[in-house]
Amino acid sequence: MASEDDEDDKGTSGGTAEGQPGAADTEPAVDPQVAAAVAAAEAAGARSGESVRIDSWIWSVRLVKTRSMGATACKGGHVRVNGHNVKPSHSVRVGDEVRLRQENRERIVIVKRLISKRVGAPVAVQCYVDNSPPPPPREAVAPAGIRDRGTGRPTKRDRREMERLRGLMDGGTGQPRGR
Repeated sequence: MASEDDEDDKGTSGGTAEGQPGAADTEPAVDPQVAAAVAAAEAAGARSGESVRIDSWIWSVRLVKTRSMGATACKGGHVRVNGHNVKPSHSVRVGDEVRLRQENRERIVIVKRLISKRVGAPVAVQCYVDNSPPPPPREAVAPAGIRDRGTGRPTKRDRREMERLRGLMDGGTGQPRGR
């Protein structure tokens, strides 16, 4: 009887779920490779009291391709943490909202875990909560001017026509924007 009481106490005191019946019903099945990668990411993660630079973090969770691209985005004002433009050396903490403008899209993520080393994509998505609006459908994006192979370099008239199709001209005035 005493051993049964001990088992009941283990279940309520925050023991592991491995030995408990019905534990498989509450936890989703995890791929062993992903579990190993998560463990490696936790080992590579920041320890308590340590901080992670924003340029390093957005690179680590695969929001940008290189760390230097992350630093360039910060310097250009494309990265905001909690509503403020930040420098690449800004320390990020768990719970911060990070907004990153890329191409024609804005990524809005909430930091869940701090990591300083780049990890695989399945692990990276577990380090943040993505609140970004969905990307625009491909049909909505104007296709680039496709030219037949072997037609040579576009003429000035062709270039102006392509710019007009892409919407780079101001409302039909014939003048390119910014001039």
